[in-house]
Amino acid sequence: MKRLLAIIGAVLCIAAASDPAERLPDPVQEARARELFREVRCLVCQNESIDDSNAELAADLRRLVREEVKAGKTDAEVRKHLTDRYGEFVLLKPAFSLGNAALWGAPALVVIVGLLLLLRNLRNRPADEELSPDEAERLDRLSKD
Repeated sequence: MKRLLAIIGAVLCIAAASDPAERLPDPVQEARARELFREVRCLVCQNESIDDSNAELAADLRRLVREEVKAGKTDAEVRKHLTDRYGEFVLLKPAFSLGNAALWGAPALVVIVGLLLLLRNLRNRPADEELSPDEAERLDRLSKD
């Protein structure tokens, strides 16, 4: 049953994403817009492009991209407009930046620092020492009670 619902949902998403009434009259511009659709994340679905999504916001974003392309803006200008308005999260593949590098590198850095601290603590651990005669005597007395 779940599989059938998933197939129906996928067909509806594809049908909604390619509504002929929304298409641009110029096939070159429509192809550019469709290529941009595959790069833009649906902010409702989050793991789908706006080309695959059936959400209302995705339809609004498709309309916005088509308007920008129709106005003659370049792909970079359209991406910039979207990121200015919605943040870099709107792109499925965000541009490399120092902030993104820190975001992706921080977990690895935490693991490496944790391993180094663990190794340092294991090396600096005091060796097992023998009990002094007084400690051995106290231990004997405690175990006899």
